Amino acid sequence: MQTKDTITLNIPHLSAEGFIELCQANQDLQLERDATGEVIIMPPTFPWTGKQNSSLNAKLWNWNDQSQLGVVFDSSTGFTLPNGAVRSPDVSWVSKQRWEALTPSQQQKEFSPLSPDFIIELRSSSDSLKKLRAKMHEYIDNQVRLAWLIDSVTKRVEIYRQGEEVEVLESPATLSGEDVLPGFVLDFENL
Repeated sequence: MQTKDTITLNIPHLSAEGFIELCQANQDLQLERDATGEVIIMPPTFPWTGKQNSSLNAKLWNWNDQSQLGVVFDSSTGFTLPNGAVRSPDVSWVSKQRWEALTPSQQQKEFSPLSPDFIIELRSSSDSLKKLRAKMHEYIDNQVRLAWLIDSVTKRVEIYRQGEEVEVLESPATLSGEDVLPGFVLDFENL
């Protein structure tokens, strides 16, 4: 069975600017940096995962196109979290007010220094559930308001919210965007 393992590099004293330079010099790689400064090299997704990510992004984008409440980002977008990590969720959304508070440089030339309001991580068969759960807790600890971990292996969804226990749903028919994404409902039948 083919796996989608990540490679972690420890590059001592890699600054935020150094990480940007590393990413620019290696544009064919998808890179993240954790809060300790380790660089994570992630391989391309398998076709099934890419298809699911595209579907999730399209559904969120369509809702946002109607509501005009924020900005939707794909899995290649990096955000600098308050703990210094640079993360690229599979799907992410930032409220219009928070996005427009950034400078043009922060919006266009940097890994924007903010946590998305909402993220989705989609687990494929080769992803480590332990690592994904740690990442989900990191998002919530760094001001993400609502986060969904969709496990395609078990058909389980874990919902992460600030200040609350993780809610686990077995094969849900729908998910609500709650007060973070008012009116957004993800229908799993058409996913």
